[in-house]
Amino acid sequence: MRKRKLLAAAIVAALIPVASANGPSVQASSHREAPLISQDPVADNTDSYMFRDATDPSKVDIVANYIGLEQPASGPRFVRFGDDVLYEIHIDNNGDVRDDITYQFRFRTILTNPNTGLYNTNQIDPHTYANRSERQVYSVRRIKNGVSTVLATGVPTPPNNIGPRSTPNYTNYLAKSVKALPGGGKVFAGQRDDAFFFDLGSGFDLLGLRPINNAHLLPLAPSAGVDGLAGKNVHAIVLQVPIASVTKNGTVPTVVNSKSSVIGMYASSSRQRVRVLSARGGAPRNLGSNVQVSRLGLPLVNELLIPVGKRDKWNALHPKDDAQFFGNVLDPEPTRLLPVVYPSVFNAPGDPGANVPAGGAAHRPDLIKLLTGQLIGLSAANALPPADLLRINLAVAPVQGTTANRLGALANDPGGFPNGRRLTDDIIDISLRVIAAGELLDPNHDGIIDNSGGTPYAALSDGVDHSGIPQLTTFPFEGTPLSGYDQSPTG
Repeated sequence: MRKRKLLAAAIVAALIPVASANGPSVQASSHREAPLISQDPVADNTDSYMFRDATDPSKVDIVANYIGLEQPASGPRFVRFGDDVLYEIHIDNNGDVRDDITYQFRFRTILTNPNTGLYNTNQIDPHTYANRSERQVYSVRRIKNGVSTVLATGVPTPPNNIGPRSTPNYTNYLAKSVKALPGGGKVFAGQRDDAFFFDLGSGFDLLGLRPINNAHLLPLAPSAGVDGLAGKNVHAIVLQVPIASVTKNGTVPTVVNSKSSVIGMYASSSRQRVRVLSARGGAPRNLGSNVQVSRLGLPLVNELLIPVGKRDKWNALHPKDDAQFFGNVLDPEPTRLLPVVYPSVFNAPGDPGANVPAGGAAHRPDLIKLLTGQLIGLSAANALPPADLLRINLAVAPVQGTTANRLGALANDPGGFPNGRRLTDDIIDISLRVIAAGELLDPNHDGIIDNSGGTPYAALSDGVDHSGIPQLTTFPFEGTPLSGYDQSPTG
């Protein structure tokens, strides 16, 4: 028993991201749970989403979140994007795992009142953003097939949601920050509610799942999950573009089993190689070429599948270089941990004849199909090169309304993960069931198999199935950020 406990603790420790001691210039930002220890939050890419627009099916929507676990009450210097960070959204539309289209975002902060120590000196006007002591604007550039085009400049970010005196009726501050783009679509960058939800407190306490606490090696009473992201904000870049502008053929695809119907994306952030500090307290100078310090395509790959010793390298590379990490991806460490911490649940013998792996069988070649598009409508003959790209089949109709299953394609809902990712998809529960060896590609393609001697894999859950703040049904989709005034003392 003591040996099991020590092994469990060691494996969990290996799963928890560790901040680099080299400082922000080479710090690979950590993802989702890892912002707790990130040394470079403004470059920390926490989540990527992509989904076909349910209101206008000719559009595709992309959300890239940064600055995780952002405290709403963070004055007097409220959080903003980094002026020295290059934020990018990358799109592969021909299946070669290389950028065909890149959207670049650069921010610039303008000090409008250097004679105050306050973020604002009166109520901020929702139409002009007047009374702020500083404002931030940004530019959007598209690079397509090597041709660079500036789509927008001087676009304002909204003020952070401070409170009822400074930013009353915060939804009124949204309109000025939504910018129409040439050729159709729109863009937004600013503070939003974090749509991600997960029981951080229990999940990183020896992989605890409160609903099945009694089955843990160190049992506790079962209880509902607690969302560790509740009451936290992020800074989001939200992009809506015509589907025809990002597909290989320049059209809206209609054939599901076609490589040209699928695009893949990942978001990233980069910094210049050299940062020179001023001995007189001035702004640092940044020199040299840009180095990627964060990337995120598929959710939870870096946090759960890549060993901590390789994560800086992972973040610095691009999806075309992912093959060197496949040994870790196809032999998931969390799969070996589950039978240790839940011995009564995940030690089933399995049934190879029925494509049911044994509990704790970590060698998972079926996971490669998640990386090739075979779960989103492509046949094996049309499989794409495996890579950490969030892929979406744009020939699949979007899900209308708000009744979509939160488990996405895992529960026969073609509009959700892994066919893109919606803000409401329960990524933690999906990943638990997949990583636990609830066979990703079973004979019925529904990914849910009762392969246990006790609790079925379908019951795996952290007990949190939605964000605390409702997401919007219209652009920019993520919910209204919580104000510092309304933040709870424990939030």
